[in-house]
Amino acid sequence: MMLSDGTQAPLPPRAVASLTIDGRSVRSRQRLHALLTLLLPLAGTLFAAHDLVTRGPRTLELALLVSMYSVTMMGVDVGYHRLFSHRSFKAHPWLRALLAVCGSMAAQGPVVYWSSNHRLHHARSDTVEDLHSPHVDSEGERHGMLAGLWHAHVGWMFEHEPANPLRLAKDLLRDTTLMWINQHYSTWVLLGLVLPAAAGGLAEGSWQGAWSGLVWGGLTRMFLVQHATFAGNSFCHYFGTRPYPTEDGSTNNLLLVLPTFGGAMHNTHHAFPSSAFVGFKWWHCDIGGGLIRLFGTCGLATDIKAPSPGARQHPEPGSP
Repeated sequence: MMLSDGTQAPLPPRAVASLTIDGRSVRSRQRLHALLTLLLPLAGTLFAAHDLVTRGPRTLELALLVSMYSVTMMGVDVGYHRLFSHRSFKAHPWLRALLAVCGSMAAQGPVVYWSSNHRLHHARSDTVEDLHSPHVDSEGERHGMLAGLWHAHVGWMFEHEPANPLRLAKDLLRDTTLMWINQHYSTWVLLGLVLPAAAGGLAEGSWQGAWSGLVWGGLTRMFLVQHATFAGNSFCHYFGTRPYPTEDGSTNNLLLVLPTFGGAMHNTHHAFPSSAFVGFKWWHCDIGGGLIRLFGTCGLATDIKAPSPGARQHPEPGSP
């Protein structure tokens, strides 16, 4: 709040101390954002599915889908998640900015919002204070499996109190470049739609090519990245193995490791949240960890964190 002399009024101690902020004043905007970012990609995906059935697969459309998916998932998993939320490595300034922009194109919220929420998730995982636990909600109620999975996957987006960045993300708030990217979040979401549309239009020299690029590399890509990410909140707290005895319900789900770039090794991640790597076996398909290794080899990533070989040993021999 601004005072009469134009200075910023100090925040009340409770506002700074609380892990969440009162979201009632922005609830309508919150729900509108959730609806748009869920329904528009869904509509595009249904159109793409119809196109696929009636016309068959086309190389350009699949190339745009795969390339844009890879770029955006790198931004979410390597950038939003491992770099900004968990500080598992340090990145060169331009790589840091690039990862923030690529993550923003997923339309899952600005980087500070996403990282604050994720840090709260780890601090209160599968408790009443967890934003998206499939086991218990903010009222302390336990639901059946389907209701819990729905809440953890997308339902929480319509009703949650956002995490407090003043308590949970002070380091991000001090980064002026990151804050500029955070403030222009909508620009990056639109960029994620314009780029594949422009590529499709130029490749085919037609507005039809631009439309195909928008549908496949933009909306369908956004839909798939979103639900791969959301699966970490829902399915990876319900189905899979638990080689590490964490205090929450996190699991490793090998069926989801490829589309999540390794993020579905969720129990391993909760056991070693500051680790840049979550795949300790070749079949864990830790693509995000491989990218961080590549960045390190190129001199773009330093201080890469990893648990010691002794700590990696599974408490249950033979666990995947």
